[in-house]
Amino acid sequence: MLDLVLRGGVVVDGSGRPGVVADVGVRAGRVVAVGSVDEPAHRTVDATDLVVAPGIIDPHTHYDAQLCWDPFASPSSGHGVTTVIGGNCGFSLAPLEPADGDYLRRMMARVEGMSLAALETGVDWSWRTFGEYLDRLEGGIAVNAGFLVGHCALRRAVLGPEASSRPATDDEVGAMRRLLAESLRAGGLGFSSSQSHTHSDGDGQPVPSRAADTDELLALCATVRDHPGTVLEYITGGCLDGFSDDEVERMARMSVAARRPLNWNVLSVDARTPERVAGQLRPSDRAAELGGRVLALTMPTIGEMNMSFATFCALWLLPGWGEVYALAVPDRIERLRDPATRRALAAGARSEAAGVIGRLAGWEGYTVGETFSDANAGCTGRTVAEIAAERGTSPFDTLCDVVIADGLRTVLWPRPTDDDDDSWRLRASLWEDPRVLIGGSDAGAHLDRMCAAPYPTAFLADCIRGRRLVTMETAIRLMTAVPAEQFGLVDRGRIVGGAVADLVVFDPATVAAGPARSVTDLPGGGRRLVADPLGVAHVFVGGQEIAAAGADTGARPGAVLRSGVHTATVALPGA
Repeated sequence: MLDLVLRGGVVVDGSGRPGVVADVGVRAGRVVAVGSVDEPAHRTVDATDLVVAPGIIDPHTHYDAQLCWDPFASPSSGHGVTTVIGGNCGFSLAPLEPADGDYLRRMMARVEGMSLAALETGVDWSWRTFGEYLDRLEGGIAVNAGFLVGHCALRRAVLGPEASSRPATDDEVGAMRRLLAESLRAGGLGFSSSQSHTHSDGDGQPVPSRAADTDELLALCATVRDHPGTVLEYITGGCLDGFSDDEVERMARMSVAARRPLNWNVLSVDARTPERVAGQLRPSDRAAELGGRVLALTMPTIGEMNMSFATFCALWLLPGWGEVYALAVPDRIERLRDPATRRALAAGARSEAAGVIGRLAGWEGYTVGETFSDANAGCTGRTVAEIAAERGTSPFDTLCDVVIADGLRTVLWPRPTDDDDDSWRLRASLWEDPRVLIGGSDAGAHLDRMCAAPYPTAFLADCIRGRRLVTMETAIRLMTAVPAEQFGLVDRGRIVGGAVADLVVFDPATVAAGPARSVTDLPGGGRRLVADPLGVAHVFVGGQEIAAAGADTGARPGAVLRSGVHTATVALPGA
């Protein structure tokens, strides 16, 4: 007898082929039949007029901490995500020395926008080794979750407080290699690192991995080579500003040293600067020349993102803004009242040095979200341009006046500058490029600033009822079979006999992501942005339903994915 039959749905199996009406039979957590299934089952789901697809695989998340208090991995799971990869950007929660918990919490709060109160009250920090961290999650999560070993945790464990300030000695590199090997044997999916100049710790200093030289990076990558089913992940300053020749060479050599694919986050696309795309793909081309493989993650949607003058966000990265933002709020307000300071900030935001972050300088297009003072009554939901015209002041002066009146707490929503037809056509031309991988949601991070976790339902809605730049079947393949292949995930990403029954059932007529909204549900009372799934009827992990119409069923069948057990080594060209 079967455990589950999904009857009469349009099965889109992840191959990219057109969907076909069929039944899907499940026993002991795996697909055992696709077609006409007559065998009785403990549960039968009528999937007539619905699509049955493999569960979505999100290759770039930061759910490392959130899974400790939210095993449902919301909002991702409600949108059809059944597998998440964490430990990205060089940031894992293990290995962990007993004295370093506070440092790691404050670093994650600053660099990944996590609530410090949630990190302090929602996580017990009881592990020390990477294996102990994985064991902490085993048997208690709804989704499948795998984790890379972060360079920052390795460096801090070996170099202690000096991890951010100096290169490692040969002996220290050896110690990091041994610690990495131990973590990979315990199930780490690979190694991640950051050289991004935007990444600072809780003290405002560079995160530990930024103090590493290329030799250290290559030595750690060479350690990965000795462990099956592993990959690399990397982020560097060129992700924003354009890769230097040294960065291109470093990324290619990292892949070659590990004999593993390397993915980086995130390739942004704007038709006004198409040359950036070619530049961002240079590491992929150089790696191919050397016998390696580098993949650029890119998002198929534009995630909703807000800004604030009160807390850390991308505005801090504009030239000249950091020194003002570093001040206490009362002093920051006084500086923002000063006309000379305003002129300097506005000039820095529009300078060539601002690079891609300069796109945030379209002040007139900002929509004012939540406000907190009587002076801003009537501003919510209006653009800065509209308010400026009413007040007779410039857009930037208007923006400063609004946020000052709110004690800088105003929630601001920038208008995307890359939401035009030419940019969308350019994006679509990249989605099936073998150098590119769909992903980059950052789900679990920047909780009160952005909401990209719902990209699967938003992408499907756009492909079915929106721009229709690729077929629904192609979109599903790009979010399921392709990432499964790139990470070497065994028996996932397809609906075929023997595959793990990670499945999503949705209504093609209504599938979508609802608007971003703020909720106060984090440990310690923190706020975050979420978006409701629309048209997603069922989400199954290992044949057990974890979400019904977006709601958590309470089932916790998710596997902690371990390298060499749930993953196989991805062969590189010529390997």
